Amino acid sequence: MSLKKKVWIFGYSKESKMIASSLKDVNFDINIVESNDKNSNDALLDGFKTMVLMDITNDDELEPLGIEPNDYIICVMDDEHLNVFLTLSLRSMCPENEIISISHSIYTTQKLKMAGASKVIDLYQVSANRIHSIFKKPIATKILDSFISSSYDISFGEFTIAKGSCLDGIILENFDFSQYNIILVGVLDWELGDEFIFSTTNISHKLDADDIIVCIGNNNDLEKFEKKLKMSSK
Repeated sequence: MSLKKKVWIFGYSKESKMIASSLKDVNFDINIVESNDKNSNDALLDGFKTMVLMDITNDDELEPLGIEPNDYIICVMDDEHLNVFLTLSLRSMCPENEIISISHSIYTTQKLKMAGASKVIDLYQVSANRIHSIFKKPIATKILDSFISSSYDISFGEFTIAKGSCLDGIILENFDFSQYNIILVGVLDWELGDEFIFSTTNISHKLDADDIIVCIGNNNDLEKFEKKLKMSSK
């Protein structure tokens, strides 16, 4: 009888490949479940022999998987709507299991929690936390400066909120920066003083004209975002 802890990974995308590989290295019994032929074949080619190809929207197909109460479940489907649906279905079927879901935005995070996820890994927030950590470490900041000035085309963007722009008057925590492929680092909100506030402090207040936000991302994405702000302020 195997003493390995069993984990069910729903979805075999770029992110779940890394998750599966990491868990394999620490001796987990990994079971991949996919609804896409290509992703299923990729999992088999990568050496994951326990691979189930099925329609995950069909509860009648989910039930025969034989998930035990002590098994871990990780939901990381490419389609976030499908991920929410899957989390909801699995929570109904597996009330005692630890269900971990992956999210790319605060909106999806909220839906996944409501669907019954035990823990949601918000990749957007994880990225912001890592940036915050880097800023707090001077040596790492020098490395980051070297990195963003190299050929990777990644930079910081500083944007002043123009009156009438799409950010003027919005509640900051409700705006999804990830839709523009950029990460919010922090904000200078003049109503709160002249201290830079990192996004990891769970910013929850209204942006006004002349406030300043700092983001990080690919140069092209930052330029597109800047154009969006200028267009919406006209």
